[in-house]
Amino acid sequence: MVEHRFRKARVPGSIPGFGSIPNYMQQKEDIEKKIQELETAMGAADFWNDKVKAQTAVKELQELKSALEGVGKYDKGAAIMTILSGAGGDDSEDFSAMLVRMYRKYGESKGWGWSVIHSNENDHGGYRNITIEIGGKSSGTSQLGPYGTLKNESGVHRLVRVSPFDSNKKRHTSFSLVEVIPKFEKTSANDLVIPDSDLEISIAKSGGPGGQNVNKRETAVRLVHTPSGISIHVTSERSQAQNREKALDILRGKLWKRMEDERIAKERGMQISSTTSIEWGNQIRSYVLHPYKMVKDHRTDVETAQVDKVLEGDLEEFIEAEKEL
Repeated sequence: MVEHRFRKARVPGSIPGFGSIPNYMQQKEDIEKKIQELETAMGAADFWNDKVKAQTAVKELQELKSALEGVGKYDKGAAIMTILSGAGGDDSEDFSAMLVRMYRKYGESKGWGWSVIHSNENDHGGYRNITIEIGGKSSGTSQLGPYGTLKNESGVHRLVRVSPFDSNKKRHTSFSLVEVIPKFEKTSANDLVIPDSDLEISIAKSGGPGGQNVNKRETAVRLVHTPSGISIHVTSERSQAQNREKALDILRGKLWKRMEDERIAKERGMQISSTTSIEWGNQIRSYVLHPYKMVKDHRTDVETAQVDKVLEGDLEEFIEAEKEL
């Protein structure tokens, strides 16, 4: 059993716009009440008689609405996606590669950009793990960016098929964990401040494109957040400083996502498990290629027999249904 473990984080920060998580609900109710009062006042016939006062009210309304969307303000921005293979060796790692291709095709249909931050690839083109940055804005009527669109893809994905790696052609079940977090920009770094004393940073030689010279440079950064146990490895940038900054941005995104999950769980009267196992019983979606063909989301009950289309990036039906989660 492969497990994605973490301890509860001591996050020295707050949810932007609301302060600490325990105060969130009361502050949200206060903001909603004030918005209602302002919208009622704006509907009055004499609202614009005093233009200065009216403009001030309009500005306040916009600010309150922005504050109300505070925990969702990253929905318009870029995403960091990590895919981690579960137990199963080549089969699970090949499934992770299939998911990478699926999300890449979906991203291309949206006109998004795509870059690999770090990957651990096997000899068969599969991935033990891979971290990707997805940038851009959605086309069409949607105002959501990659993070807002893909955030509910986070979870365990399950594949059932006849293994191409089994000479006896037996059916195998594979699991991969998908994690989607918001990309934190430098301008949003102050939203979640992380003390240097909470970090352990090590440097290693960086592989990848660039020839022999890049392999000789110690530019790869491994960052560990000691309170939570979160570990991040970045090799995509040319300098040690750039890799360190990107690792910190990813850490902020992971901590923010954890705070967001805790907030939602509290609203629903639920608790978050401290361990997510990449195994049977935890899957959010199943991709069955044998003995029949079916993709089914176990949260929304959306399903289709068009497995090949889904694996080629046709995810719209599933993504739309996830908006109700």
